Amino acid sequence: MTDATAPRRRTGRWIAVLIVIVVLLAGAVVAAEFIARSIVTNTVRSLVVKNVGIPEDQDVDVSVAGIVLPQVISGRLDDVTVRSDDVTLGPLTGDVLVEMQGVPVSGTASADSGSASVRLDEEQLRALLAQIPDFPSGTVGLAAPDVTFSSELSLFGVGIPVGVTVTPGASDGDIALTPASFELAGNVIDADTLRAQFGAVADAVVGTQTLCIADRLPSALTLTSATVQGQTLVAAFDVAGGVLNDPALQANGTCG
Repeated sequence: MTDATAPRRRTGRWIAVLIVIVVLLAGAVVAAEFIARSIVTNTVRSLVVKNVGIPEDQDVDVSVAGIVLPQVISGRLDDVTVRSDDVTLGPLTGDVLVEMQGVPVSGTASADSGSASVRLDEEQLRALLAQIPDFPSGTVGLAAPDVTFSSELSLFGVGIPVGVTVTPGASDGDIALTPASFELAGNVIDADTLRAQFGAVADAVVGTQTLCIADRLPSALTLTSATVQGQTLVAAFDVAGGVLNDPALQANGTCG
């Protein structure tokens, strides 16, 4: 063996050793990331599910955006998403999506911000609107961007069917159904025309119907909109970050 060959072999061995070390370190980092993500996911699930009001036995999917380890070191998770289908959230039953930003790893502080949505299909919407006294919830249908239902007005003792189209929305945290048009004997008419024909009897359908849901949801959740998207009604909420650690925000809200 020449003197020139020996250094080359030693150099080759060092390169091999370095490669092994790099591979081992990479494996350790991957393993640490996997373990950290698992622990954080379970912790976040408990925090959000408990404090937002999702039943604890519900099948819930939790995802944390980005690489978890640096976020754990910083003490906050940038973006957390919680999904669950066919879940009951207070008076609402539907597919729930909760998104929160700046979630504290310890769970002892407020998140930076949050939002939530509940998607209700036609049957789930009917069940919700059945909570409005004397509302014909069994006739409710979805016709984006509106909600439809059928009613009946009595004129001289004769019941006359009226189709009602309403636009859903949010009013002071309540679900609001604002009349948009009416169908009478196959003709689409407005509220003034209906009043002209039925007088005060028309008041039963021309006014805005509201349903308060705040008293059955954590006060941290504020309804901001209700819109029909395709074949679902989507109720959207702002979520106060303090829902994670403030008992006052975790308690149910109030109506009116």
